[in-house]
Amino acid sequence: MNKRSDYLSWDEYFMGVALLSALRSKDPNTQVGACIINEQKKIVGIGYNGLPIGCDDDDFPWDREGEFLETKYPYVCHAELNATLNKISADLDKGIVYVTLFPCNECAKVLIQSGIQEVIYLSNKYPDSDSVQAARKMFDSAGVEYRALEGYRPSIALNFSA
Repeated sequence: MNKRSDYLSWDEYFMGVALLSALRSKDPNTQVGACIINEQKKIVGIGYNGLPIGCDDDDFPWDREGEFLETKYPYVCHAELNATLNKISADLDKGIVYVTLFPCNECAKVLIQSGIQEVIYLSNKYPDSDSVQAARKMFDSAGVEYRALEGYRPSIALNFSA
């Protein structure tokens, strides 16, 4: 008997974890997940975009537009930040982050400072935004590689009754 041929690639597996993490986000507009792995292909951190621990999701706004303090932007921690803070390893040096949305400039700084060497992303919805342009500039300067996930299957089904 031969081994299965339809198993997940490493990229599909780790991006799948990032996508599953994104489903924890309470954000009604944008759900982002991140999964950090080390050189041994072991998961060392996961996260999703949400409010800081102790802040009630019902007490803060989720709006994208309006007065700054009436939007989600000053309050929400991004998935990459949470994955970095939730790490189980003391050292993320030479790690890879799988993230469902290309990182903003603030997350790029966190990833670079933590030693991440590669960013693999699923979507880049805002490629011309100042934030993404700044992130790319910093990644290029720091030698952090980044690439879009390619050649992946369109969906993965999870069956809880298996």
